Amino acid sequence: MATIGEYLQTWKLNISTTKTVLAVFLFNNKEAKRELKVNFITETLPLCSEPKYLGVTLDLSLTYRRHLESFLKKPISRVALLRRLAGSGWGAGATNLRRLAGSGWGAGATNLRTVTLVLVHSTAEYRAPVWCHSAHTRLIHPPTKDALRIVIGCLRPTPADNLPILAGIQPAGLRWNGATLPLARHTMEPGHLLHSVLTSLSSADPLRPISRHPFESVV
Repeated sequence: MATIGEYLQTWKLNISTTKTVLAVFLFNNKEAKRELKVNFITETLPLCSEPKYLGVTLDLSLTYRRHLESFLKKPISRVALLRRLAGSGWGAGATNLRRLAGSGWGAGATNLRTVTLVLVHSTAEYRAPVWCHSAHTRLIHPPTKDALRIVIGCLRPTPADNLPILAGIQPAGLRWNGATLPLARHTMEPGHLLHSVLTSLSSADPLRPISRHPFESVV
């Protein structure tokens, strides 16, 4: 921080200290209560246990549970909107056939699928490459499954594994890996800024936290 402060002063640059916080990420719970004091120029940076960066809430151990819990309300509300677009008669055999034909009550299956991809899945998969390997991704599955049931007009007992196939939408795991793979490949290129960092630090290096599922493992 002293080096950064000197650089900013040299080039007459300012940083918003009111928007700057100090965060520590670790996997050792014994160190969780340690409070660090870091000064930046003339101010002491406040310690934040759950900072938010680019819309993603980062917790102490990078489990992303708090992030998944906090933004879960948005896809749920959009599923409710999708249900209203589908109408109340969706699910009955005759009504189902009319919808597939693009007539009858409410939106058709093709339109519902498009709305699901644009409103529900895009929201539920926001910044997926960051948290897709978290152990708490199950929190995001219920609203997406409900959306798929609305698209195909099936009953609740329909097996969840069959929903993406019937709706013609890739399963969540494949979509998440598809978004992560280009990022992981780029970092493996010698010209990338993070290439030397990822290749020089081994998993046994004490300076690098041991990730449970590093994002580059999808390569």
